[in-house]
Amino acid sequence: MERARVDHDGKPLTKPADTGTWASIRETLKVGIQALLIALVVRTLLFQPFNIPSGSLVPTLLIGDYLFVSKYSYGYSKYSLPLSEYIPIQADGRVWAAEPKRGDIAVFKLPKDNATDYIKRVIGLPGDKIQMIDGVLNINGKAVKRERIADYETTDPYGQATKVPQYMETLPNGVVHRVIERDGDNGFWDKTELYTVPAGHFFMMGDNRDNSTDSRDLANVGYVPFANLVGRAEMIFFSIDEGTPAWQVWNWPAHVRWTRLFSTIH
Repeated sequence: MERARVDHDGKPLTKPADTGTWASIRETLKVGIQALLIALVVRTLLFQPFNIPSGSLVPTLLIGDYLFVSKYSYGYSKYSLPLSEYIPIQADGRVWAAEPKRGDIAVFKLPKDNATDYIKRVIGLPGDKIQMIDGVLNINGKAVKRERIADYETTDPYGQATKVPQYMETLPNGVVHRVIERDGDNGFWDKTELYTVPAGHFFMMGDNRDNSTDSRDLANVGYVPFANLVGRAEMIFFSIDEGTPAWQVWNWPAHVRWTRLFSTIH
């Protein structure tokens, strides 16, 4: 029968613990947790990535654009937090609040459910009177300047290539941006009632004026409370053709919109 091995003072020898392996696992977990915490802080306080799933802001933003939204631009509210729709508190205020400027492109929580992320351009400020008259945006009784430029190439509701009227629109504070009128000046939302923006709210619109569900539709969007603003769109960091998944790396050479990468948003 085999006898147990003993050391020089008569005590049994034991196999040393594999301290190197456990130390490595602990260090990996520690680094992983730290990385997650840093990512959470950055996402909550600094920048959050979003992608564009619809064409409501064409030609400024395209389906397949991926962009960074600055969370600090307007201060912080309940809706700055991840999974805010599951936080069982009512909070309408903001910390370090700074109101958006007319012309900003902003992400906000849809007032109808306080959960769905929408992105539109800030058109009306608290107290403003907004109206569309024959396709022309009117703010506080004055028609906003727009200048016809080259038609924009896009697709119609049936997926067929087409050209639509395109304009350079100049807002009262001097912000210049492009808009398109897919249905000319006779679209459903090209003739509207007169809207008066309530205190503490903003009027949001898409640049694709005939293909945007926005504040003109009071039943589905309406006026957006200041607390619902998530942040301001700052930069496109990636862009790929509509219908091409971003994870299909092998399609990048042909389908990535290289000229849009790292472009600022106006």
